[in-house]
Amino acid sequence: MLQELAREPDDVTAQELWSRLRRGASTTGLATVYRTLALLSDAGVVDVLSHHSGEQCYRLCGEAHHHHLVCERCHRVVEVEECDLGGWVNKAAKRHGFVATEHRVEISGLCAACR
Repeated sequence: MLQELAREPDDVTAQELWSRLRRGASTTGLATVYRTLALLSDAGVVDVLSHHSGEQCYRLCGEAHHHHLVCERCHRVVEVEECDLGGWVNKAAKRHGFVATEHRVEISGLCAACR
C-alpha cells in the first residue's frame, strides 16, 4: 500500500488505491485499505485531505511541517513548507482559551495549468 501511495504525485482516495492494488493482483480487501489508511494517518505517515466532496484523500508526504495547495479541477497537490502561521494560531487559540498543539492548512484553488 505504501509503495502505491509513493507512486502517486498528488493524492488518492481509498477506493482509487484499492482499485490500483487490485489491478496489481493484490487480494487486499477494501475494508483493509480503509483500516490501514486510518492507522497510517494516526501514525502521521500519510496526510488526509478533504477536497473531494464526501470522500477523504490520502497523500504520502514529507515529514517536515507543511500545508497543502489543492487544485479544485485537476486535484494537483503541492506541499508548501513555508509557514508563518504560528504566532497567529497561538494568539487565536489563547483568545478562546485553547493551547494550540498543531495546525494544518489546506488551500483550495486553481493551479496554473487549470486557470
